[in-house]
Amino acid sequence: MMNEKSREKLYSLMGELPAADLPISARTVAIDENEDFIIESLVLALNGIEEVPAYFTRPKNAKGPLPVMLFSHSHGGLYRMGKSELLTPAHYGYPVCYAKAMAERGIACLAIDHWCFGERFGRTETATFKSMLWRGQVMWGMMVYDSLRAVDYLVSRDDVDSTRIGATGISMGSTMSVWVAALDTRIKTCVDLCCLTDFDEFEREGSLDAHGIYYYVPSLLNHFSMADINALIAPRPHFATAGVYDRLTPVVGLEKIEKVLNKVYADMGAAGGFVMKTYPCGHLETRAMREDVLAFIEATL
Repeated sequence: MMNEKSREKLYSLMGELPAADLPISARTVAIDENEDFIIESLVLALNGIEEVPAYFTRPKNAKGPLPVMLFSHSHGGLYRMGKSELLTPAHYGYPVCYAKAMAERGIACLAIDHWCFGERFGRTETATFKSMLWRGQVMWGMMVYDSLRAVDYLVSRDDVDSTRIGATGISMGSTMSVWVAALDTRIKTCVDLCCLTDFDEFEREGSLDAHGIYYYVPSLLNHFSMADINALIAPRPHFATAGVYDRLTPVVGLEKIEKVLNKVYADMGAAGGFVMKTYPCGHLETRAMREDVLAFIEATL
């Protein structure tokens, strides 16, 4: 019950959002096929304001409802990339795309373009943030809202197993995966890469400008720490990765979060359900990290 009240509070901090029950529709733009998987290029109606381009990828010759990962793209100033990161990794991602890696394991993927990214590119992040602020909206809240509605779209598909939906992403996509899993219990497993940021340690190290303006939610720290948000995922499986040289994830902050979450999971009878692993690298996905991520997804989805 307390978790539900906390979810409601976290959701309320995301600003003046569109209604949560707006009709959803999808238009298929194209269906392409390569040697590894099928790509559906879609345009989704999710928010009642503007259309959201998306990719849905699925294994070839797959039968029956499929498990699916909601793949959230990163930022990195790569505004033209967006959902295409599912097919072509960013320079800090491991150079085998998640669409292929998941298809090899019989798993589908959905990736959407977030505000200002991919096919929604054209406005600057700062201008969008300001315009939304005037209207009582929070840019991060609007982005998370689109992701939550994307889950609504997934469960509407006959070829998706609604009991096996996971969330993953690197950097901004990592934070998105955490928030979506925290707010939506339909996410059964969460894998976040390289952005488990303890807010206090992050600020103490003077790194606030390492995140774009999109990241900052008014009054958030008056109610939630990063550990508090992650605790809303418990007792569902959650794997977090980080590089020890990554300025977005101060090591002291990682240790704080890990200590809190290990206790939360243990108290809920799910000891070991949260796993954090660090690697001797900066802000990037290494081969070792990818192998651990794939093993966790296979074990929990």
